[in-house]
Amino acid sequence: MKRSILAVALLSAMSGGAWAEDDSSLSMSVGLERSSGKYGGTSTTDTTSIPVSLRYATDDWSLKLSVPYLFVTGDGSVTVSGGHTGRRGSMTTTTTTTTMRMTSGGVGDVVAFANYSLLRSEEGDAGLDVAGRIKFGTASTKFGSGENDYAVQASTYVSFGDLTPSLMLGYEKLGSTAAAPLDNAAYGSVGLDYLLSDESNMGMEYWYAQQASATGYAQREISMYAATQIGKDSYLRGFVMKGLSDGSPDTGYGVSLSTDF
Repeated sequence: MKRSILAVALLSAMSGGAWAEDDSSLSMSVGLERSSGKYGGTSTTDTTSIPVSLRYATDDWSLKLSVPYLFVTGDGSVTVSGGHTGRRGSMTTTTTTTTMRMTSGGVGDVVAFANYSLLRSEEGDAGLDVAGRIKFGTASTKFGSGENDYAVQASTYVSFGDLTPSLMLGYEKLGSTAAAPLDNAAYGSVGLDYLLSDESNMGMEYWYAQQASATGYAQREISMYAATQIGKDSYLRGFVMKGLSDGSPDTGYGVSLSTDF
């Protein structure tokens, strides 16, 4: 049971950690996430995301497909980009601004993620994963760049009793246009997870991503999360975050529920 909880925790914290079980499984998750920030400007942009994900795991592989429904309230100076999964949707300041705050809603970019457990201990308490991600530019330009983004990353973790530090490093090729020129960017995170019991865990994570445009900013965030098993095959997870740079939301929080089939 502890191996299963650890796998769920690391998958949530690093967007693709090791899958500790050998049996195939299909899971679905739905969440509600909110964030707010000025992103280096004077006006606040508020974002509500309702992400829905499907994940299939078998042996050393896990595949994930996710898409959010977004509500964005702001003056138009900031557009949402689906450059990262989950709550790490980067923001890019645009040159078109209005003084009127408006709320727009719509489907965000579809994201496909594939993870392979390259190395893993017999006990499941240490491992090295490699992963690839494609963000398809399916959303309107109100919610994304309209271009595909491609990323590769590697993550590792090792447990010391109930305490598990983790490290993830990645590189992303961002879709660039004449209207919104973007540079490729490196990113990464450092995490620390603590197993409270066979059913619950909590942890914290620091996230960093390079500046990806001349008018943008580097992303720096710190978050805390907690997760618990609420049924035989169901998990509940919540988080709060604080942005440490103009490239990240000032604050954010969210909750998600996942169920295995």
